[in-house]
Amino acid sequence: MIPSPLYRDPIYNGAADPMIIRKEENGKYYMFYTQRRANQQVVGVSFAYGTAIGVAESDNGRDWHYRGALELDFEFGHNTFWAPEIVYDEEGRLYHMYVTYIQGIYTRWEGVATLEHYTSADLFHWEHIGSLSFGSSRIIDPAIYRLPDGTWRMWYKDERQNSCTCCADSRDLFNWEYRGVAADDCCQEGPNVFALGGYYWMIADVWDGLAVYRSEDLTVFTRQEENILRGSGTRDTDRSNGSHADVFAVDGKAYIVYFTYPCPDTAPTVSVVQMAELRVEDGRLVCLRDDSPDVEWPRR
Repeated sequence: MIPSPLYRDPIYNGAADPMIIRKEENGKYYMFYTQRRANQQVVGVSFAYGTAIGVAESDNGRDWHYRGALELDFEFGHNTFWAPEIVYDEEGRLYHMYVTYIQGIYTRWEGVATLEHYTSADLFHWEHIGSLSFGSSRIIDPAIYRLPDGTWRMWYKDERQNSCTCCADSRDLFNWEYRGVAADDCCQEGPNVFALGGYYWMIADVWDGLAVYRSEDLTVFTRQEENILRGSGTRDTDRSNGSHADVFAVDGKAYIVYFTYPCPDTAPTVSVVQMAELRVEDGRLVCLRDDSPDVEWPRR
């Protein structure tokens, strides 16, 4: 079985919004996540502000250890970074990161949110390029997938458009053009797009598990009737709705990484990272939450 939890942040015990990428140079796997300050005595929801981006490393996808936090500040203050998305551009030989940024720390869910763009040659040292806002003061949770024609498409949550999922396109990962709304049937956040089983899929956190949308062209998405990761799983610490997920493909299989609250009654802010295998059955996306086989990803 895949261990549960897959990963627990050893500093603040509040790993959230995970994503995984394989480093081209050494074949190792790296998890980047919002490092919520769950074990700190703070006011209101400020445990989720003032957060850095934590980094964990693995040789095999199963065993992870903490490597540290990224240094991303580009202006004065103790600021907030959430939900990183990182892609590798083979042509430019650069990693591109887009991360939600809020200046300072709040005790309620508020603050102006932008997407900040960084580039790196090694995944650890990042140069700040600039900001994206697409005309909104509250955009968060970017996700990127490359279209068949080579264009990069970004999906993100716009809280100023009824918390729907919007999208934008880029040819070079530097210049982006807003394309419109991708899903607005309900409020949602943390979109992620991937290919599996002959279809394209988009998942989004709807606070009742993850909504699932299927597409054949990465433009028109049709919602699947049932959510995945709804309610509690049966594995140790997998005891709440699955939240804000990423999907990582390796060796022809797809694995969903998400976070849960293992002790919602006694430690409601503590969060951990879980992982499960995804499959397509009869045109539906299915999550093997409770019985996913073990993993041993190759180090290339």
